[in-house]
Amino acid sequence: MTVASTQAPPRSGTTAWFVLIAISFCHLVNDVMQSMLQAIYPLLQAEFSLSYTQIGMLTFAFQVTASLLQPAIGGFTDRHPMPRSLAAGMAASFVGVLLLAFAQGYGVLLTGAMLIGIGSAVFHPEASRVARLASGGRYGTAQSLFQVGGNGGQALGPLLAAFIVVPLGRPSVALFAALALIGVGLLWRVGAWAENRRRAAAASQPPRKATLPRNRIIATVVILALLTFTKNIYSASFTSYYTFFLIERFGLTAQQSQVMLFLFLGGMAAGVMLGGLVGDRVGPRTVIWFSILGVLPFTLMLPHVSLAATGVLTVVIGLILASAFPAIVVFAQELLPGRTGLVAGIFFGFAFGMGGIAAAVLGVIADARGIEFVFLLCSFLPLMGLLTIFLPRERELV
Repeated sequence: MTVASTQAPPRSGTTAWFVLIAISFCHLVNDVMQSMLQAIYPLLQAEFSLSYTQIGMLTFAFQVTASLLQPAIGGFTDRHPMPRSLAAGMAASFVGVLLLAFAQGYGVLLTGAMLIGIGSAVFHPEASRVARLASGGRYGTAQSLFQVGGNGGQALGPLLAAFIVVPLGRPSVALFAALALIGVGLLWRVGAWAENRRRAAAASQPPRKATLPRNRIIATVVILALLTFTKNIYSASFTSYYTFFLIERFGLTAQQSQVMLFLFLGGMAAGVMLGGLVGDRVGPRTVIWFSILGVLPFTLMLPHVSLAATGVLTVVIGLILASAFPAIVVFAQELLPGRTGLVAGIFFGFAFGMGGIAAAVLGVIADARGIEFVFLLCSFLPLMGLLTIFLPRERELV
């Protein structure tokens, strides 16, 4: 099987909405499993007497496991597509969540986090390929619908933790693993559809080749990865430490802080959907400009405002920041035709994993300088959006 034979159907094709909704739901389930880890950090800190550094290492174990595996898995499946592996990825996350629920020591917690990372590494490249296959040419919309499921899962995690896990205790995390069993069965069926669609697409259309010189492609991928890295560092500061920031600065309870975290993650879910829809109309480069650099005034204000204003800014920041991601993925897919799995591996995996490294570093900084200093430092990260000026115009990719 050649690389080019995995290219998506032409833009005039029919959008397979049921398949897109199915993988979006499974993405939601996958990310509920993932966000459950970060949502119960305050509970784990109290039960196991964890430092901020140890909390950062849990994020590191999850994200870097996914980071190391996703590009390799994505590159391999570009040449040897394995749609049935979607179900296997969900099964790995299922086991990881059970370990989190019943762990008796920090080492088992780390193992559970790593298994969830493995599940993510297997799921994302193939699921992103399915989204493109099912898009009917609406690539931004398809990526947004796929990704909004993940953001929805991330947003639900803190609420589930606040209103179920915190009152009932850590073993109640296992209740949500039942969703993964539903996901395994659904993904098995989606994998069968994707295999048939992929073979039909390979037989009916000629391969499309990259239009830019190799050095320009490499430089553009590096810029896109840096922009994603910037977004993920800021997101990691929220998902790992925002609850502690709110507790320390405003005296909120753990449950109240989880609700505030939901505002950020809910804003991100809305931003992901809007980013793809708008990107299909104005182009992904414009969306990237607006998202990364446009969020800067709001991130600069966040560490200095009242609780009410913090809530408003939390939603605005999540919405604007997240709108870049589907645009970045679609831009990279157009840049590297036929390498959908590798693109997913880089941007769902590698750059996301680098955010995990940043989370561990931020934990060390928080122990040394305080949690408020972390958010002051991260407020300047969107300045990296200026790198967008070096991206090629969309017409150069056709």
